[in-house]
Amino acid sequence: MKADKSIAKTKKSRQTAAKPPMRDVFTVICKTDLKVECVKEFKFHPVRKWRFDYAVPEHKIALEVEGGVWTGGRHTSPKGFLGDIEKYNTATLMGWRVFRTTPDDLYKKKTLDLMKSAILNDFTP
Repeated sequence: MKADKSIAKTKKSRQTAAKPPMRDVFTVICKTDLKVECVKEFKFHPVRKWRFDYAVPEHKIALEVEGGVWTGGRHTSPKGFLGDIEKYNTATLMGWRVFRTTPDDLYKKKTLDLMKSAILNDFTP
């Protein structure tokens, strides 16, 4: 009986280990369309546990996806809003350019165009 459990456990661990890690769609789009390395959940502060939803460290560009706009998510609560202000201001002082979007707009052309303009330092009003 013990041997059966051991074999089953070994098979399961091999199956789990064989699965490639899931690739994030937005980071793949950045790599293929914008030709930059984009990191999901990038820790940018040496002391605080702050992370950007997405970051292009080479250009110090961050993209925050502000969820819960219509449902009262963390970003719209008073505590969450004030925490975001502190995080974004600190990031700006550290030389980061922080852009914000919503989950609905993450994969839209306007968001990719925004990222591209930031990467190229190309802004025309």
